[in-house]
Amino acid sequence: MMQNHEIIIAGFGGQGVLSMGQIIAYSAMKEGKEISWMPAYGPEMRGGTANCIVIVSSQKVSSPIVTTFDSGIILNQPSLDKFAAKIKPGGLLLCEQSTIITPCTRNDIDILTIPATAHAVKMGKKQVANMILLGAFLERRPIVAIENVLKALREVLPERHHHLIPLNEEALYAGQHFAAENIHPAHV
Repeated sequence: MMQNHEIIIAGFGGQGVLSMGQIIAYSAMKEGKEISWMPAYGPEMRGGTANCIVIVSSQKVSSPIVTTFDSGIILNQPSLDKFAAKIKPGGLLLCEQSTIITPCTRNDIDILTIPATAHAVKMGKKQVANMILLGAFLERRPIVAIENVLKALREVLPERHHHLIPLNEEALYAGQHFAAENIHPAHV
């Protein structure tokens, strides 16, 4: 049974970093789990750096502040440089392929590099790259059900974007499929 799963999600503002964390948090709430979502971003917002810490737990979260993580979803090189060493041994590191120049060389964690942005562009909407990454994450660490992610999307996305929910669903499943097809840890 799950106790705590501590996640760092980091990248540039505008890549959907904070919304990805919110979606995980809302999904976990729908499942009756305890959560903490703590965003941090530079004053630049879009284009500046952004990250959030998400804790999903089967018991009360004692502190939202953690320094090492079970999983990392990393969307750019500066975030990889900052957080790769903070993933616990045996943890999971997911990286967006197009933004990583210097790969992580750790061999004590599962590393999966995903061409999420390239696939999102093929789908016709670059903005769903974060959902591709989220789908891959949930394939490797199923801490919440995809069905609850889809319900959470309706709460996180502004109503004017609800017409994009089917595309987001397709992106989630694409990420899930990618992670399932790439079962051996692939280093960045």
